[in-house]
Amino acid sequence: MNTILAMSIVLLLLMALISGKTGIRNIFGLFLNLIVIFVFIILANWQINLLLLTLATSIIILTLAIFMSSEDNHVTTIAYKSSIFVVLPLILLAFIIQYLSQIQGFSVEQADELETLSLSVGLNFSDLAVAIMTISMLGAVAEAAMAITANLIELIEKNPYISSSSLATERLLISKQIMGTAINTLFFGMLGSSLPLILWYVDLDENLSLIINSKLLLAEAMTMFLGILAIIFTIELASHYVIMEREKSI
Repeated sequence: MNTILAMSIVLLLLMALISGKTGIRNIFGLFLNLIVIFVFIILANWQINLLLLTLATSIIILTLAIFMSSEDNHVTTIAYKSSIFVVLPLILLAFIIQYLSQIQGFSVEQADELETLSLSVGLNFSDLAVAIMTISMLGAVAEAAMAITANLIELIEKNPYISSSSLATERLLISKQIMGTAINTLFFGMLGSSLPLILWYVDLDENLSLIINSKLLLAEAMTMFLGILAIIFTIELASHYVIMEREKSI
């Protein structure tokens, strides 16, 4: 038994013990999303249009991530609608980021590993960079949408006569809490994956400008930046939908 299989079994058991049916459903949704990613890789290798493939893959991943995580259709519908309306425009922003930063392809640090390999793979690495940035932010978008929507709907259900001003105050407080934890998750994830490279640069006494302009670090930073924007817009849009539906029902 290899390490990945052993850790997967431990995760499955813990999710089942702690969350019951919900945990098993979440694991199943994660498994389906892994299949979607593998299908994405295969279709990309078959020269399918990467932009259309990224769009379709993003919609499928969001659908599975959101609707498999809760049985409350009211919460999932609002979260899903908010996520879709945020991700689609941010794909265009990813194009702009890629055009300005030119982070596609392989970095200098990866040159030694690629010396014996052919780079004629027939892929548009610029579109692939956009796809990577887009898919990397989907988890944060789905999590933020579900968190803010579920919290606000629960607040309204517990106190149906809450005033608009009090609801706005609670919305701001909950949004700050979710935003803070989500952004910290993205930041430390980026820092953790880039830490060996940063330590390597420091050990080589490289100047700060070279470290900042490293393609690997820049790609991680741009992905994190896009994810932060996605979280902010998702929280604002999802909370707006919840409050708007509440005002219509009054």
